[in-house]
Amino acid sequence: MLNITGDKLRGHLEMMVLSSLKQGEAHGLEIVKRLETAGSGALKLKEGSLYPALYRLEQAGYVKAQWEGESSGRRGARRRLYNLTTKGKRQLTQGQQEWTEFVTVMSNILGVPVWKN
Repeated sequence: MLNITGDKLRGHLEMMVLSSLKQGEAHGLEIVKRLETAGSGALKLKEGSLYPALYRLEQAGYVKAQWEGESSGRRGARRRLYNLTTKGKRQLTQGQQEWTEFVTVMSNILGVPVWKN
């Protein structure tokens, strides 16, 4: 399986982040782990790519971020925790529909069947 990095991620990272947050609140490293797990090891995401996407999503109102409470029971720097907003859930649903349409069109053009779970 080919690694998915850089240019292949461009334009898709934000929807992938929204999708990972539908599982619940997470900090940046947890989001990276969720995406890598969902990508079966083929996705190689750098935190340096993730945080600008999170900031864009926060500015758009798709995610809400807050600093972890000091009583979290762990040592080290406080982390920023991200949650999907109602607006973000709507955006994710729209993105999933657009992706399904895109994959169907590309599948027809390339003559490759679409796999369904």
